[in-house]
Amino acid sequence: MLRRALDALYAASAGFAALSLFGIFAVMMAQVGLRFLNMQFPGADDISAYLCVATTFFALALTFRRGELIRVGLLIEKLSPGPRRIFEIVALAFAAIGCAYAFYWTLDDVLFSLEIEDVAQGALAVPLWIPKIAMPAGAGILLIAVLDELATVLRGGRPNYVIAAEDRAARGDFSAEV
Repeated sequence: MLRRALDALYAASAGFAALSLFGIFAVMMAQVGLRFLNMQFPGADDISAYLCVATTFFALALTFRRGELIRVGLLIEKLSPGPRRIFEIVALAFAAIGCAYAFYWTLDDVLFSLEIEDVAQGALAVPLWIPKIAMPAGAGILLIAVLDELATVLRGGRPNYVIAAEDRAARGDFSAEV
């Protein structure tokens, strides 16, 4: 049941990323259409920037789980299973620390923006805590995904990102390895 809940969380996060990406497309198409009418879309650049951040942060967890984030495996792939497992645990522990650090400080930034009632200076007076919330949300979900993989490796399993990369290689798909 926990596995299904975590997979649903990662899929929902990726769904938010997809919606944000579609939002960027919609804003750009609206800009193009309005140009034909000699009109402008005030705040389009700001909205696109906010959606770009949301797209990036919400896509992190599922991208990590699928082994599609950049990963340097030159050393670890040459190790035998015992040392490789230890190295994998250490790498995932450092990744968890980095994700926790990013989560903490992005959440702190959101809370500070909320506290001082920070408002965007662009064409749209948006309270900045609203678009900023995507950063700690995405970083927090990535932290959960990293801890999920760390728990898998600690239990003696193989990380999902390794299995996914091996499956792609077995199919002859090296697109993520470029």
